[in-house]
Amino acid sequence: MDMLIAFDSTQQALRAEMLLEYADIDIDTCPTPKEITAGCALSIEFSREELQEVKEIIISQKVEIKGIFERKEKHYVEVK
Repeated sequence: MDMLIAFDSTQQALRAEMLLEYADIDIDTCPTPKEITAGCALSIEFSREELQEVKEIIISQKVEIKGIFERKEKHYVEVK
């Protein structure tokens, strides 16, 4: 999995996890990498192929996120 959503609150992370699982998107919940400053220790990983659908769900359901990041070698870069 090469994409990651970081959150400012655990409540929003758990909400996003539920919504993405309901949409049958393959995700993994993981600790937020130290290089990403976020208010929540949980992040969600998913495949790049799912990016558009993930964005649509996040926006339509008004999930509050810190950002969506892509893994580039050993670092994460925010996706706009």
